[in-house]
Amino acid sequence: MSNQEARSEVSIHPTAIVHPEARIGPGTRIWHWTQVREGVVIGAECIIGKGCYIDIGVQIGSRVKFQSNISVFHGVTIEDGVFVGPHVCFTNDKAPRAINPDGTLKAGTDWTLSPTLIRYGASLGANATIVCGITIGRFAMVGSGAVVTHNVPDHGLVVGNPARLVGYVCACGQRLPGEPLRPGDPPEQRSCPACGHETRVGVDPADQGVSQQD
Repeated sequence: MSNQEARSEVSIHPTAIVHPEARIGPGTRIWHWTQVREGVVIGAECIIGKGCYIDIGVQIGSRVKFQSNISVFHGVTIEDGVFVGPHVCFTNDKAPRAINPDGTLKAGTDWTLSPTLIRYGASLGANATIVCGITIGRFAMVGSGAVVTHNVPDHGLVVGNPARLVGYVCACGQRLPGEPLRPGDPPEQRSCPACGHETRVGVDPADQGVSQQD
């Protein structure tokens, strides 16, 4: 299917600005005052809420749900089935400056991109900040207002500033029983009290870069 054919199956609000070089999958809806830049790829059946900014080259999978006023900058990849709550902000430069040491304005090439990956089925709570250069695992959950500075394991639940691993969540979204595993602990199977699904959890912070709860 061509980009033009796919666009015919997309709902774009008249106030939204979608660059002609962006690729939007069928069944996706883009709401009021959202801007989608060139090179963006958005999959099928997504909901992109009011007032979002999606920067050059951002990659978004299918069945992703964006709430309102979300900023996603160049270098971010979001896999299928991710939920992004209102006012979530992604960064892409670990040492941002407006000017060089001599006071001249920095150019668009005068910085280092740090890519970020949000894996399948993860959820990011309202007002979370995702610091660049990390991976948030499959079906992980980031609490509202968290500032995530390290990788989050699959099914990991992180909260706070900076975010700390405080437990695990099922694919259904409910918290799994038990405390977070510590370095050297063997992986465990934990049963969801809501749906009964068995989930394998276990993280080595030395490998995953996850900050443990103090």
